[in-house]
Amino acid sequence: MTPSPSPSGSRAEPSRREWFSEVIGRTRFVVLIAVVAVLLVSFSLFLQGTLLALHTIYGSWHDTITQGVASQQGTVAVEFLEIVSTMLKAVVFYLIGVGLYSLFITPLNLTSALGVESLADLEQKVVSVIIVILGVTFLEHFVRWEKPLDTLYFAGSLALAGGALVFFQRVHRGSGGDLQQPQAKLRARQELFEHDNEQRRIDDHDVELAEQATLAKLSGAKQSGTELPSRVESGKGSE
Repeated sequence: MTPSPSPSGSRAEPSRREWFSEVIGRTRFVVLIAVVAVLLVSFSLFLQGTLLALHTIYGSWHDTITQGVASQQGTVAVEFLEIVSTMLKAVVFYLIGVGLYSLFITPLNLTSALGVESLADLEQKVVSVIIVILGVTFLEHFVRWEKPLDTLYFAGSLALAGGALVFFQRVHRGSGGDLQQPQAKLRARQELFEHDNEQRRIDDHDVELAEQATLAKLSGAKQSGTELPSRVESGKGSE
């Protein structure tokens, strides 16, 4: 008759595994280092863009008053486009910072309102802003129009880079988060802008809708996010 394993030993091993799993899960807070660093870069760029804007505004008006309006032709637009480019770069770092915090630490109504529900969504948002930055950068060179041949080469390189990014977006379209729900985004915006509630609350209804979206992806069904709530409600009614 074989001796049965002691109950204390059978309970010790799962508890040890659970403790190690909890430790591994807590390592997600290391992302806070990246979040703080990226947000500091974003705030620095916003501050530099603001100072650059004030300096450009003062300089342009000073030259306009002292030298006339003709002195600003072809230069003011380029200087202000540089400010726009700096602000867009700050937005990229800001999206990365708040997106990583929402994905790894605590869900935020801000990221839900922006449609950042997964790492794939964050990548697509960042790529979208980068494409805009590429367009603004080309516009700066086009307004200068100093060396047309160099501008043509620059346009070709930007077209290749922008085309690759657009292709990346099209390939990964629809592979984002499972919580692609218009009502969840509207609720997040209401809680954020009307009730000043930063942290996002995930209801059981949101989980059900996410399950429906996941099943729709797995089955290959093509349906929009607005159709999911009606399907869930009809399923509940049939039950």
